[in-house]
Amino acid sequence: MGDNVRTDDNVKADDVCACCHHKNTPRDAKEQKQLQNRINRIIGQLNGIKSMIDDNRYCGDVLIQIGAVESALQSLGYIILQDHMQTCVVEEIKKGNEAIMEEAVELIKKLK
Repeated sequence: MGDNVRTDDNVKADDVCACCHHKNTPRDAKEQKQLQNRINRIIGQLNGIKSMIDDNRYCGDVLIQIGAVESALQSLGYIILQDHMQTCVVEEIKKGNEAIMEEAVELIKKLK
């Protein structure tokens, strides 16, 4: 287990979320399926790029596909960020945890 994970039996659900970053509001089955479908498409695109490289395809064609994967990942990131802002961040602010905003800003920076 990681250094920040508490293992005592008296840990409340809210404490677990705060220390190991589990999602307070679970995604519903439809959302999970949509995210999995997006990830599977991205994996397919990556496999396509691998095949293109294996086949020694034209560099420009490979770069176009790399750009498509980058765009797909960016889109997935924005979906996850929106969900995070609407659920996790809102819940933490309601609990009085204003420090969550610093984390949100850092996540936005990392997503670019």
